[in-house]
Amino acid sequence: MSPVPTGRDGDGGRRVRMGVLGCADIALRRMLPAIAAAESAELVAVASRDAAKAQRAAARFGCAGVKGYRTLLERDDIDAVYVPLPPALHFEQVAEALLAGKHVLCEKPLCTTHAEAAELMELARRHRRILAENFMFLHHSQHAGVRSLVESGAIGGLEVLSGSFGVPPLDPTGFRYAPSLGGGALLDVGVYPLRTAQMYLSGEPEVLAATLRVDDATGVDVAGTALLCAPDGVAAQLEFGFRHSYRSRYALWGGAGRISVERAYTPPEVLKPVVRLQQQDRLTELAMPADDQVRNALAAFTAAVLAGGDGPVGEAESLLQARLVEDVRKVARIVGG
Repeated sequence: MSPVPTGRDGDGGRRVRMGVLGCADIALRRMLPAIAAAESAELVAVASRDAAKAQRAAARFGCAGVKGYRTLLERDDIDAVYVPLPPALHFEQVAEALLAGKHVLCEKPLCTTHAEAAELMELARRHRRILAENFMFLHHSQHAGVRSLVESGAIGGLEVLSGSFGVPPLDPTGFRYAPSLGGGALLDVGVYPLRTAQMYLSGEPEVLAATLRVDDATGVDVAGTALLCAPDGVAAQLEFGFRHSYRSRYALWGGAGRISVERAYTPPEVLKPVVRLQQQDRLTELAMPADDQVRNALAAFTAAVLAGGDGPVGEAESLLQARLVEDVRKVARIVGG
């Protein structure tokens, strides 16, 4: 097993000493506050290629600011790193972190290709370090509640899953509109309904058809759809994009009813999300408990590190996810716009 972190909290408990590679928006808004507040983690340093940016972020969260990712990785007071960089930079930086002996929590998607994802998994196993892909929505308790409803037979046998994640146009100067940085709607928002299909479909789904709308100016996909089918015939109809009114939902349609999850992917931690169960002539609205999926995702990662874990977490799911993304691209009908 890999060495257990030596950081201590005020009560003498072990804590994972963490660094952050980059000052991405998601890190500043969500993960850095979570690390700073966590009982199981200690925020040691944040790095940026821009020293001033690193210092500004560090001042906000009471940690060290470091110029350069390699400089942070060379520190011996850091056990693990969080990587919120653009997708095309994940492979190189995660590999360097693993080679430097750090555990890694990497923002989704882990990589832009299946081959790179598989190589990182093998590297984590060889160096006996935790590697986890950060799909935070998976750690919200509402999904466990939905799975319990399905397993109890509330909707009968599942026939069709539908999932949608769309957001209004984003900052046109950001990485999401840069092909060289792994931009595009499929890797940014499309991966959520694809991951949802894994949650409820049995076996390994096959991508039967897809569409990708590619922006003429930037060359990145800004919208898309996909049709998947599981080995038992259950289908998944998925939609995603950057040019939509906001929608973040999935639904499960079975022989005896339908479950709708309306705030599926980014519910605020204070929200009690409503899950709707429709059965024949009856509609039941279930208020699920408020939950903090960011805190939970971090807690799951630090728990794996503190337990002495020595390899990738969720490897099969992450590799299937990477394959599904590639398969969507392979079969997609490309349209301009």
